[in-house]
Amino acid sequence: MIDIRSLLGGEADSLLGHVCAGIPRDGLHLPGPDFIERVHRDSDRKPGVLRSLAQLFDHGRLGGTGYLSILPVDQGVEHSAGASFAPNPLFFDPENIVRLAVEGGCNGVASTLGVLAAMARKYAHRIPFIVKLNHNEMLGYPNIYDQTPFASVRQAFDMGAVAVGATVFFGSPESRRQIQEVSAAFAEAHDLGMACILWAYTRNAAFKHEGVDYHVAADLTGQANHLAVTINADIVKQKMAENNGGFNALKFGKTSPRVYDALTTPHAIDLVRYQVANC
Repeated sequence: MIDIRSLLGGEADSLLGHVCAGIPRDGLHLPGPDFIERVHRDSDRKPGVLRSLAQLFDHGRLGGTGYLSILPVDQGVEHSAGASFAPNPLFFDPENIVRLAVEGGCNGVASTLGVLAAMARKYAHRIPFIVKLNHNEMLGYPNIYDQTPFASVRQAFDMGAVAVGATVFFGSPESRRQIQEVSAAFAEAHDLGMACILWAYTRNAAFKHEGVDYHVAADLTGQANHLAVTINADIVKQKMAENNGGFNALKFGKTSPRVYDALTTPHAIDLVRYQVANC
């Protein structure tokens, strides 16, 4: 048995004993073995998309629980292969990335077109593949923070991937174009019966204000989540909220006082519940 209390250490009482007063438990769609039935079945998604989601949810150590553990490794593009893999050169070999996911019992492995295409015939039937379609390429100088398409949905489909993934930097000057690109890609993927995962990150230099990093504010990331599901993402990857009040501090956008005094508190669980509720 895992001793959760000892793992949480000094935070155990605060986390395990917390009672949420803002958004009630029954107001959320919680993970469970029937998650696809409850959440996705009655949408406009084709049966093939439901099958692909089931392949992800039913694979690996967490299969059948409604929880997912996906190994994402696109750092070779996002941060440079040298910075990412030089500490452990075995991972310059794409096979070892996939083997790590297989041996770790992950639900799936998400990586670049190059990594997964090189391993498709050997591993696509052994673990669900998720092809990351766009990246922030870091060799261009000076660096810019944008997401550029590197792969097509058809390439992902042809290699046997069950899902595609993409990132949108919500709040960035390029976000409108990214939303259009990813929305079109997700529509094509759904038409082919593939699931869609969005990394819904906020990105704007102005979001760091007076010493506080509002890139992880519950109100801003919650809205990013809302936009993510609006373009039909089946699964949303979001950073856990660490603070709140981004709209108010930056004096832009529209919000409500209830976001801060009724639906959330400064407690980490309440902030994450607000993020989830926006999905």
